[in-house]
Amino acid sequence: MHFDLSLPLLSTSAGDITEEGGLVGLVARIIDALGYPGIMLLIALESIIPPIPSEAILPMAGFLAAEGTFSLPLVILSATIGSLIGALALYAAGWWLGRTRLLDIIANYGGKVGVNLDDVDKAERWFTKHGRSSVLIGRLVPIVRSLVSIPAGFAKMPLPQFVLFTTLGSLVWNSLLVGVGYLLEDRWEKVEPIVGIAQYIVIVAVAFLIARFVLKKRRSMTV
Repeated sequence: MHFDLSLPLLSTSAGDITEEGGLVGLVARIIDALGYPGIMLLIALESIIPPIPSEAILPMAGFLAAEGTFSLPLVILSATIGSLIGALALYAAGWWLGRTRLLDIIANYGGKVGVNLDDVDKAERWFTKHGRSSVLIGRLVPIVRSLVSIPAGFAKMPLPQFVLFTTLGSLVWNSLLVGVGYLLEDRWEKVEPIVGIAQYIVIVAVAFLIARFVLKKRRSMTV
């Protein structure tokens, strides 16, 4: 199967976004210049640097898919690959540097990219409380979504399981944001309240499925 990965130009109405200032304008210009790789790059950075919100990237990409500038499946695929790349970078840092060295680096330099020890501590507590499944569910939780990869690296979580959980969780989150942007079209900037509600619904649903799977597995082991 062949996909056309050539870099499409924004349509006339969508191109107006590139004239905006601030983060929205910057995101639009990167996507306009790089296409799918630009989406991948932005989401990889968002996975490493929490202050870059996926809420400012993916709904816009969904809107562009609705206009025909991009393919909806390829937008979601690009975003999910970007999420995995960024998550693997933090996972590797936690694994190879270890807790003490990495926390020292974050304490000294994290502020330059908007990451602090309190954020990492929140992600660590989440991982400690929920175990490896936190890598799956955590992709739907602000701040934790980006930084849960670090304690997973500290704990040397098996790489295949980390990749699987990260991919599944990121796929759900990215599909949600892109899908809402696709449906809202030129009202994509109003995505926040809708995503806020949907996010909690998805978290509860995923947690229920995980609990059901664990209970079923335990019962099969006792038979």
